[in-house]
Amino acid sequence: MRRFGVLSAVLLTGCLYSLSGGGGLPRHIRTVAVIPFENETANPEVAGELHLELRKALTDRLGLREAPESRANAVVRGIVRRYEPDVPVGFSADPSRATSARRRVQLVVDVWIVDQTTGRTLFERAGLQAEGEYAERAEPAGRQQALQRIISDIVEGAQSQW
Repeated sequence: MRRFGVLSAVLLTGCLYSLSGGGGLPRHIRTVAVIPFENETANPEVAGELHLELRKALTDRLGLREAPESRANAVVRGIVRRYEPDVPVGFSADPSRATSARRRVQLVVDVWIVDQTTGRTLFERAGLQAEGEYAERAEPAGRQQALQRIISDIVEGAQSQW
């Protein structure tokens, strides 16, 4: 019985330590401004969709409030470097059936998150890449997969750096 009490105390202390130390946002980061990403691609939709989805993810998943750039504790900037919407993945060309194809979207972005209070870069990643697959003529579904993967990588990467 005594061993259980000692073990519980050790585990509880370890858990409390891990919750209070390391990871998470700096205490003063409560607001964020997501600046629309520059778009170096031929697709005008991808940067706008990324902007909207990233704003939602930072407020929903990290509990930040949106603020104008001049009053935000942190600012997110980025560049959509590449968007390849039509990379072939697989084909089925059985003569007795109609030909079908799977396609892949590739998305590459650079992103920076800066603490405006200290001027320190909290997260920086160049060449962050994600892919999404879609059936022929369903590019928006593949783009959405790629966007969600990029956003998850940004949120998780930023959280692990802070």
